[in-house]
Amino acid sequence: MAPMVAPLPHGLKPKRKWDTDGPMKRANWKAIIPQKLSENSFWVKVQEDKLADDEILSGLAMKFSSKPMKQADKDSVDRPPSSKKNVDLRVLDGKAAQNLLILLGGSLKHLSHEQIRTYLLRCDTTILGPNVLQQLIQYLPPPDQLKRLQEIRARGEELAAPEAFAATIGDIKRLGARLQSLNFKLSMPDLMQDCKPDIVAGTAACEEVKNSKKFAKVLELILLLGNYMNSGSKKEAAFGFEISFLPKLSSTKDYENKQTLLHYIADVVEKKFPDALTFNEDLSHVDKASRVSLDNIQKTMRQMNSSLKNLESDLNNNKIPQSDDDRFMEVMGSFAVECRKQVELLGKMLSQMETLFQSLSEYYCFDPAKYTMEEFFTDIRTFKDAFVQAHTENIKIREEEEKRRRTQEAKERSQRELQERQQRKLALVDIDAVQTQEGVMDSLLEALQTGSAFGNRDQRRRRGPRPAGAERRAQLNRSRSRTGITANAFSSREMLSELLGPA
Repeated sequence: MAPMVAPLPHGLKPKRKWDTDGPMKRANWKAIIPQKLSENSFWVKVQEDKLADDEILSGLAMKFSSKPMKQADKDSVDRPPSSKKNVDLRVLDGKAAQNLLILLGGSLKHLSHEQIRTYLLRCDTTILGPNVLQQLIQYLPPPDQLKRLQEIRARGEELAAPEAFAATIGDIKRLGARLQSLNFKLSMPDLMQDCKPDIVAGTAACEEVKNSKKFAKVLELILLLGNYMNSGSKKEAAFGFEISFLPKLSSTKDYENKQTLLHYIADVVEKKFPDALTFNEDLSHVDKASRVSLDNIQKTMRQMNSSLKNLESDLNNNKIPQSDDDRFMEVMGSFAVECRKQVELLGKMLSQMETLFQSLSEYYCFDPAKYTMEEFFTDIRTFKDAFVQAHTENIKIREEEEKRRRTQEAKERSQRELQERQQRKLALVDIDAVQTQEGVMDSLLEALQTGSAFGNRDQRRRRGPRPAGAERRAQLNRSRSRTGITANAFSSREMLSELLGPA
């Protein structure tokens, strides 16, 4: 009785079992047990058999067979290295043959030699991409070897796979030039993209640096300050300075070693020439221009012009197609016309930029051969960025100083208020003392006016209690309002003096 097989979970179906033409090397993995899979597992959802096709599987079988497989006699599309039995090389050396085998076993492995030849004749770059063309250019045997290989094949003699491939495509007229032209066609957009934005940026930057009145004002100020600082030295009274000096302004420190000359310049510009403070905004293309290499642009332009001339020469030499599949004139002719327009336009743009930079070199008096465009704009970029930073730091320093000033003022104000409160308290104490003395004097005056001060002791003892505070104050107020109280007060004081004086 056959053992029971556990049912597959989550609706899984048994995997397909493949039949191979021979034994293969193993993938030494550890398989996952289906029953351990969760419903949301990646492995539950995969449908890898839909990816299979004959090319993938046959290629796998050939590359990873554990025993040599029997090769087909025909020039198979599925065969990357060779469709023949081992054959000794007749013309190519081992390295050249190996390079061609690598190419044929890569992106061209699904194509036969004849198919590759057809694509080359048709100038079809959908299959023959930049990498393939560059490898073909690099690994293609020289014309004399191609001729010998074609002669061997014409005699019906057997060739190794890489030599057979070279012989197949080698009968295309001017094959090397065709490969170069096709490669130029594919690389042309990138070459244009590399050059055009740089030329635009360089042109704009030249105009900005020359025409910015704000930047000119800053340079003037620097010349003024520099001449003042150089007074009495060999460098005094200069008419100008090299632009390469601008980045060095940050190196000159003040006597406290806290700020630089550039900080001072930024402060002066802000206070005296505020319109020039934003000169960096006038130089918006300088950053991009600082990465522009005029030498590289000129080199690329020479390369494009040379490739275009070679293409136009090939077109003149291939006016008659060599077969029905040959579309070189049709495809490359229209490209050459359009390319010529773009290259000429780009050449005019480059010429304009070169003229502007030459004019700029004369304007600021420097040798463009020694002080390149890249160096020139790099120094200006460094200066303007450092200027902006110095201005920002100046603002921060002022804010900190203002904060310290407000803190000090608040402290001093607090101390003044404390002193004023203390003085008010002392004044209140003095007022209370005066009021107490006035109360005693008022009582004596009252006694004198009523005559009670002259009674005997017994009478004084028999006196009733003194009026309470409110009643007493009312009596005093009435007495003070009487006419002639001042004179009576003086008379009473004299009498009091007599009473209190020596008997």
